Amino acid sequence: MFSEIASALRSVLCSPERLRALVAAGVSTPIDLLRFLQAVVPRSAVALAEIRTRAAAIPDERLRREALASVDGKAFHVAGACILATFLPSERARSYIDVVAPLETIYDYLDNLCDRHPEVRAEAYPVLHRAIADALDPGAAPRDYYALGPSGDDGGYLRELVLRTQTALRSVPHLDMLLPYFAEAAAFYGEMQTNKHYPPGERELRCVAWYDEHRARFADLDWHEFACAAGSQFQVYGPLYAAFADAPDAIRATYDGYFPYVSALHVLLDSFIDRDEDREHGELNFADVYPNARALRERALALREAALARFAPLAHARHHRFVLDVMTLFYLSHPKIESGRLEREARALLRANAR
Repeated sequence: MFSEIASALRSVLCSPERLRALVAAGVSTPIDLLRFLQAVVPRSAVALAEIRTRAAAIPDERLRREALASVDGKAFHVAGACILATFLPSERARSYIDVVAPLETIYDYLDNLCDRHPEVRAEAYPVLHRAIADALDPGAAPRDYYALGPSGDDGGYLRELVLRTQTALRSVPHLDMLLPYFAEAAAFYGEMQTNKHYPPGERELRCVAWYDEHRARFADLDWHEFACAAGSQFQVYGPLYAAFADAPDAIRATYDGYFPYVSALHVLLDSFIDRDEDREHGELNFADVYPNARALRERALALREAALARFAPLAHARHHRFVLDVMTLFYLSHPKIESGRLEREARALLRANAR
């Protein structure tokens, strides 16, 4: 289920340049990475296996296919989403994963529906993505997320993921402080998914117009970097960690560290490795917006440095830097690097980040 992580790890271990990047991240980073691999990945695998069993029982064949594809093809996402559990005591780590695994599965399932299901029209995107906003609010009543499509019976699968996330959230400390940030993150995510899935030409214009509404707040980003930031989930998982780590005073600062900088880099790296796939399916790829590879490297480095500057005053700054370092290293060691003939650009990105 986590073959992509194993493949990326082999790439790191077999590449002197990647090993140097791992060691350069700090003496504790390899030790923390081992803890992540030994404790967090297996727990997230158990949670995801339970979800997969439920997905396999979806009555509608097309919905079942996309649900299973989102589990089998994006297990890498779930494990990465749980990475901050590395630094929590065992019981709290389990509780953190109980929130994140079903929530990340909702993100991935909806992404598959929007990208691959032939019956999902643009007007259905905001309705489908209400599932994320509801999952992040334990007081919200689940609704018909398929009201505008696609058709078919999912056997209550999406509703159950929403309820499972809500149930796990109710035991989270300082939840009341998290809810405003969760609401903003869910709203931005739904808007990004809606705008980027319009036809070519129209989608770019919509994304630019949307960015213009928020330009004053995010003046140091370009329109596609703002879209990248809105399309990440880390602005949920970072503050959630602060709550579990009994650092309520750091919730806002943690949110501001992840959003927009870590989140923009996250989706930018995801777009970088998905270039071939996005071109094949005619999807908007944010890494392709840059005029050349050098421009992409410079902006990736600027996003990283801005994130580190915001993390520096936090008590758990090392933990957040670990997320940033491992996220970058694993994306740039992903199997798609080799299959997409991106090795040269990936190494250049690694060297830029090592500076």
